[in-house]
Amino acid sequence: MTTGNSPAEATDRAAGLDPATAEDPIFSPLEFRNLTVKNRVFRSNISGRFDNYDGSGSPVRINWELKFARGGVGTIISSFVPVVIEGRIVPNYATIDHDDRIRFWRELGERVHEHGCKFIMQLSHGGRQRDIVGFERPTSFGPTAQIERIHGLRANAMDSAHIKQTVRDFADGARRARAAGLDGVELHSANGYLFTQFLSSAINDREDEYGGSLENRARFILEVVRAIRTEVGDDFHLQAKISAVDHNNAVLPWEPRGNTINDSVQVCRWLEEAGVDAIHVSTGSMFPHPRNPAGFFPVDVAAQTYGAMISTARFGLRNYIVFRTPGLRRLFQWIWGRTTPDADHIEGLTLPDARRIKKAVSIPVICTGGFQTASVIRRAITEGDCDGVSMARTLVANNDLVNLFAGGHDQAPRPCTYCNRCLIHTLQNPLGCYEEKRFDSREEMVEQVLSVYRPSWPPEAEAERGEAAPATV
Repeated sequence: MTTGNSPAEATDRAAGLDPATAEDPIFSPLEFRNLTVKNRVFRSNISGRFDNYDGSGSPVRINWELKFARGGVGTIISSFVPVVIEGRIVPNYATIDHDDRIRFWRELGERVHEHGCKFIMQLSHGGRQRDIVGFERPTSFGPTAQIERIHGLRANAMDSAHIKQTVRDFADGARRARAAGLDGVELHSANGYLFTQFLSSAINDREDEYGGSLENRARFILEVVRAIRTEVGDDFHLQAKISAVDHNNAVLPWEPRGNTINDSVQVCRWLEEAGVDAIHVSTGSMFPHPRNPAGFFPVDVAAQTYGAMISTARFGLRNYIVFRTPGLRRLFQWIWGRTTPDADHIEGLTLPDARRIKKAVSIPVICTGGFQTASVIRRAITEGDCDGVSMARTLVANNDLVNLFAGGHDQAPRPCTYCNRCLIHTLQNPLGCYEEKRFDSREEMVEQVLSVYRPSWPPEAEAERGEAAPATV
């Protein structure tokens, strides 16, 4: 257990930054234009297939989010929430595509708020990047019909009318989030999903007003921002998550590199002018990507779960064979690992990009990138690299990590190992930490994974409330 003994934390203490005091920058409120959050730690977008096939929400998702609200994070950014069924990446994710979804999200938001935690809905559309295609919407749509090179994901190019309807879908999603009493929305314009596909010079091959120049490639997301502001007004929090650098050639070096940090700095300036309240900095033109989530690629797990993508991706069978063949598996790990930093250099990987963007805009900047050490986060904030950090895998490993920071710990006793087994398992299995070395036994690991399926309120507490969390709301 590390409690104030690391060199980085000793430096902080020498500077008068005691993690156990209210002066700790991690626990100073962060003020946006329309929202104030209690601390600088955000739970980034991550979730399992916890909901119903039709996109209606379930109590399991509420249980999942409450893990982190109780664990001390100031704000939860929801997982990928599709604004329309054709935009979902897998079935069994709750959507915001109809007004009848509002009731569920209101229930979830109210439960999270009971712990002093804010809840921001991530409005999303996968475009061509989908993992498991639902039977009712087998066709994907995006800015291009170009096939994605790793998985062979296919799509039809949207026409102008389809783009305009999708802009409307995002605005409607924001309206529903506000009606549900949530604290804001985030546009998932990172990691290879629809907005990235429009923004990226490596993906967008259109020859109309939505392609070509950076200004044209940014037209779609700026139209969405303006439509949201028209729908919900100027007093509702709106942020955008962006891949600051595409690194599109990280796996296949002959592919174009895609957008640079200079491109993204300009896009972020335009987003601020259009009415965005914060920028959330990530990286990579696809998901997964060697730099997001950085770390080990668990090919052994992929060999078990990747079969779910065979019918979705043109290269799915090829990849499945690679993952299950020992020699080819090692070759893949070498190719993937060429641009993946080692475990000692993952935390704060995107801070240089966040710093560049923060210097260019006047709105707060949130940074993601393997954070799990209080002294590292504290230094990033005090040195002006970012205004807050977001975490996903590291909070899956330690749901109470922020409470540990508040208690003076620099890290959790058993930190995340960046093995990425949690993410690869989600194609077929419940989301949780699957790194057995972090547990005393396999049974303990299984118990942790399945805990989300238990009622989040004791029976006597439910009786006092006079209601139980609905199975489908």
